[in-house]
Amino acid sequence: MSQSVKPARPNLPNQRLKMRRELAAAAMELFATKGYEETTVDEIAAAAGVARRTFFRHFRSKEEAIFPDHDDTLERARAVLDAAPAHENPLDTVCRGIKEVLKMYAASPAVSVERYRLTREVPTLREREIASVARYERLFTRYLLGHFDESAGHRDGDEGLDEGLDEPLLAEVAASAVVTAHNHVLRRWLRAGGRGDVEVQLDRAFAVVRRTFGTGFVADRAAAGREPSAVVRAGNAGNAVLVAVARTDAPLEQVMRTIEQALRQD
Repeated sequence: MSQSVKPARPNLPNQRLKMRRELAAAAMELFATKGYEETTVDEIAAAAGVARRTFFRHFRSKEEAIFPDHDDTLERARAVLDAAPAHENPLDTVCRGIKEVLKMYAASPAVSVERYRLTREVPTLREREIASVARYERLFTRYLLGHFDESAGHRDGDEGLDEGLDEPLLAEVAASAVVTAHNHVLRRWLRAGGRGDVEVQLDRAFAVVRRTFGTGFVADRAAAGREPSAVVRAGNAGNAVLVAVARTDAPLEQVMRTIEQALRQD
């Protein structure tokens, strides 16, 4: 007996993004030719060949329409964090996460350059862009807070700071540094007309961030609270031998700190 074949279901996320991009293209063209203030939502919808209600299913306002990819890009960045390798430095993970934003802009240089021009000219669009950036910073701050290296001694000598302030402070500053480095490189690339290898430039900027903040976090916070290694002393006085025993999943820097602390105690 033959079985009926169900028709393939449409890829709704792709269709949604396609429509958002079509509306964004229509909005940007109208903003460039008529001006932002003079353009209405009805005109944007008509230019895209859809009804007004369709526009509002995708965007809450006309200024939101020129940023069609940020919601999806935020989810891709979140997926990078969720799928991070067990022993990757969390700051490296965050750097990889924000590269999803860079890919979004680099995928359509001409569109990105025009959008950059519009956001410089229209304060309302600039405010919308700032609000989008803040969402990435919050995402990365929460992630870094979950990977704070409690053994790194950041509270040592922190007189004047309230107990418990260091972790949120370090996470927020580090996340902000990653986003700032990204935005600095991206703006420079956009001002150059979208020319040049922007990813290589970004990697150089991230190297500065890693040198500054890279030692404050551990890959596996659940493991960070457990002793990564033990040091056993053997031998007679004056001829002691230190034997280090470490878990196979212990980060190397933690093992080395344990050995250094044991040597200082002798």
